[in-house]
Amino acid sequence: MKANETKTRIEKHIIKASDSFFPMLFDFCHKSKNLYNHANFLIRQAFTTEEKWIRYAELDNILKSDVEYPDYRNMPTAQSAQQILRLLDQNWKAFFASIKDWGKHKEKYSGKPKLPKYLKKDGKFLLILSNQECRLKNDGKIYFPKIFHGFTITPKFIEKNNFNSFQQVWLIPHRNRIVAELVYTINVPEQKPDNQKYIGIDIGVNNLATVCNNTGQQAFIINGKPLKSINQFYNKKISHYREICKRMNHREYSQRMNRLTEKRNAKIEDYLHKTSRYVMNYCIEHDIHTIVIGKNKEWKQNSKMSKRVNQNFVQIPFARFIEMIQYKAEEYGVAVILTEESYTSGTSFIDNEEPVKENYNKKRRIHRGLFVSNQGIKINADLNGAYQILRKVVPIKWDRGCVLHPIVVSMA
Repeated sequence: MKANETKTRIEKHIIKASDSFFPMLFDFCHKSKNLYNHANFLIRQAFTTEEKWIRYAELDNILKSDVEYPDYRNMPTAQSAQQILRLLDQNWKAFFASIKDWGKHKEKYSGKPKLPKYLKKDGKFLLILSNQECRLKNDGKIYFPKIFHGFTITPKFIEKNNFNSFQQVWLIPHRNRIVAELVYTINVPEQKPDNQKYIGIDIGVNNLATVCNNTGQQAFIINGKPLKSINQFYNKKISHYREICKRMNHREYSQRMNRLTEKRNAKIEDYLHKTSRYVMNYCIEHDIHTIVIGKNKEWKQNSKMSKRVNQNFVQIPFARFIEMIQYKAEEYGVAVILTEESYTSGTSFIDNEEPVKENYNKKRRIHRGLFVSNQGIKINADLNGAYQILRKVVPIKWDRGCVLHPIVVSMA
């Protein structure tokens, strides 16, 4: 990575239904949906009848001069309308790429890719405003165009030492709120040189992150049970409300269920942010320059766990957790290496076994959470897995300085 490279970041602000600007913004999002559907109709008609693909520039000219349907002119600004058309053009481009790939590799798909769909008639769509329309001024506020009647947002990213520039605003509608995503860039430092100090992370359900190291420092486990508790409560309530909804309204979903889902997602996101921050603070405190994380491709597909365990495993966004660690590490020049974790849980770190099939013997996990080496030494099972994950990348070997029994940390 080059010195002072810029990276994109997002800061979220929630605009609640009680906000005085909410009806206006919600209406703009509805108009954005109208334009998307109108433009999509024109493209679909041309494609199905003439086998012609109307690209962005032509589409912009057609809709700009359309007198009968003023969806383009109803948008708050011309640039916001153009952003929607560009987004639709990208969706069609992705569709054609998928069709081409499907023709060559049908085994990769569950079915033939379909044309970009229309949005719901009474639905809403996102609104995109560039930094040419939304100005970040010296008083630290983002000012929107005059048609927004004085609407402003005060961002926090300007307080960052590595803040580079403000880019755009995405207004994303939900049922009872609008999420304003402020897109900005930061300067990230050059990646630190390898100083032979590493941590290995094994990700799981009960133990969200088991973190080992090769420096002799105390290993630790981030407790994953609070996330399980959030999911179990959510699943219980959703099941209850779905039954009522079917019985009373013959529907699968309700606004109460939607609010419950949003609250659950916010709690999980918060816990993962705190966890990833804790890991980064540990690296900074102990001068760790490299993080090794175990991750298997498609590890949630065709899971053979019990129904209850599988439900928790599938619902916890491990990929999002890894992503949080990656972008936080990037800001400090810390390298993150992802490695597959096969045979790490059934091979012995203490016996200096390589994590390969020939050494695999899971019977040494005498009960949940405890692994016994061939020498009879007991070690936390997930910590053994974390050390073996680290061994896949770094030639680390067992010695008496390695910690066998980690402390448990909870972010709740």
